[in-house]
Amino acid sequence: MTGQEKQQRNAISPVLHAPFLKRFASIQKNDPEVYSILLAELERQEYTLGMIPSENYISPTVLAAAGSLFNNKYAEGYSGKRYYQGNVNIDSVETLAIERAKKVFGAEHVNVQALSGSAANMAIYFAMLNPGDTIMGLRLDMGGHLTHGHNVNFSAKFYKPTQYTVEKDTGLINMDAVREQAQKERPKMLVSGATAYPRIFNFKKFHDIASEVGAYSMADISHISGLIAGGAHPSPFPFTDVVMTTTHKTLRGSRGALIMCKEKDRLDTATPSADSKKLSLAQKVDRAVFPGLQGGPHEHIIAAHAVALGEALQPSFKIYAQQIVKNAKVLARTLMDQGIKLVSDGTDNHLILIDLTPFGAGLGMQGAVALEQAGIVVNKNTIPYDPSTPFKPSGIRLGTPCLTTRGMKEEAMKQIGEWIASILKDAKNEQLKQTVKAKVHVLCEQFPFYTHAE
Repeated sequence: MTGQEKQQRNAISPVLHAPFLKRFASIQKNDPEVYSILLAELERQEYTLGMIPSENYISPTVLAAAGSLFNNKYAEGYSGKRYYQGNVNIDSVETLAIERAKKVFGAEHVNVQALSGSAANMAIYFAMLNPGDTIMGLRLDMGGHLTHGHNVNFSAKFYKPTQYTVEKDTGLINMDAVREQAQKERPKMLVSGATAYPRIFNFKKFHDIASEVGAYSMADISHISGLIAGGAHPSPFPFTDVVMTTTHKTLRGSRGALIMCKEKDRLDTATPSADSKKLSLAQKVDRAVFPGLQGGPHEHIIAAHAVALGEALQPSFKIYAQQIVKNAKVLARTLMDQGIKLVSDGTDNHLILIDLTPFGAGLGMQGAVALEQAGIVVNKNTIPYDPSTPFKPSGIRLGTPCLTTRGMKEEAMKQIGEWIASILKDAKNEQLKQTVKAKVHVLCEQFPFYTHAE
């Protein structure tokens, strides 16, 4: 793309988004090259349908906190026990984030310093397990996460993985099969949660099975924490031993993670983070994060966590979380009515997993690219028992958090579902893609997000 083309593409944004863009005036003045890229990304987000279920649009208030002067402070340690001076205000904002997380989720103990979901899961294992202990989680190609025991990940390099699956005919987790496998394998950690499972998790059953076999129960609620906060999905509290969530998905916060756990260690095991001393579970988790695996926390992001958690405490967030699920259900029904096959024949949460094998194996990438060309942003994804490879999967993963944040409701989901189905059925039709892209642009103009300042 030439400089002139880039300039033309970006020409609209400063006009439409002037109130919002004021906060980036210094970037415009001092680094116009970065500002130009920022404008291009702003325009992309405003005029395409963001449907990757692990993404969301944070509020300008959360965005402002993430870019705040809290970035300037080094704060190794925890509130009241820092290794640096000058942290009185850092202590206040970190404590505020912790207290708000406790209110949102009903957690006994919260650590807000983890830098990401994977780092948080690593800290949990380091806190509660010894190298070589068995962890049992949902297999990656069945909808699980890399850190739940996938063979290329640290979780399988330092620990012994055993993984459960979904049923081939239903796409659902069979809890009787999970119990039978746990009784046979005797894991030390039983992990529930997923990145591509469109149904409800029975966290209580997972915890009961863990208790039966002498394991810790862990719930990775990264995808559904906003739904849980809003009462749109059952919670793993108060019974689960330890819960991890990222903050940037349905919780609609900045990028990072929370670790929430019980104060007491139900199994009271010696672990690397315990340092041979008898510690509570909360102490083990905190020591695993710092000094076990991390140094200075990102306090500007923790401040943004505090703001996002404050938003999650508002009555409007419950309405938002419930609308995410309503939208996903309507979208799923529309797709199925249009002849598109879905894993498990629908959804109970924010995400949908499309099975493209009726059109041929390994078409996930082709479908995702075609949809992006039509202004609809999704991601390719493996499906359970995929006949193709992870590099050329047969599925597409999509969801409704971003669309719901923009204010879209059921009627818009019906339109979008019809557009998606038409593209997937005729992915090489360039005229169709341009027609849909124009319609997407019009819809996006009706539901702007960053065209105003708060």
